[in-house]
Amino acid sequence: MSNDSKHVLVDNAEAKQFQFELEKGIAKIEYIKAKKKIYLTHTEVPEAYEGKGIGSELIRQTLEHIKEEGWTLVPLCPFVAMYIKRHPEWKELVLKGINIR
Repeated sequence: MSNDSKHVLVDNAEAKQFQFELEKGIAKIEYIKAKKKIYLTHTEVPEAYEGKGIGSELIRQTLEHIKEEGWTLVPLCPFVAMYIKRHPEWKELVLKGINIR
C-alpha cells in the first residue's frame, strides 16, 4: 500500500480507536467492532489541527484499512457520514440499508 501521507494510522485496539499521533495530541476515530462490522462512533482532532485536513486524512486512511480488512462499515459519526457523502466511492463499504444523507 502506498502511503504518501506523513501521518501513520495506528489501530489502538486497547482504546478502541484509530489514531494519528501528532506533535500536539492525538487525532482519533473511536470504533466498536462486532461480527465483521465496524461502527465508527466519534471523530476528534486536537484544536491546534482543526481545519488542516487532518480529520479527512484520518477518515480516508481508516476507510482504506476497513476496506483491506473486509469489514462492513456503520458510520455513526456525522463527520464520517459527511466524508462518505462527499466521496461516494466509499459507499460500497457501508452496511446495506443505511442511507448517507
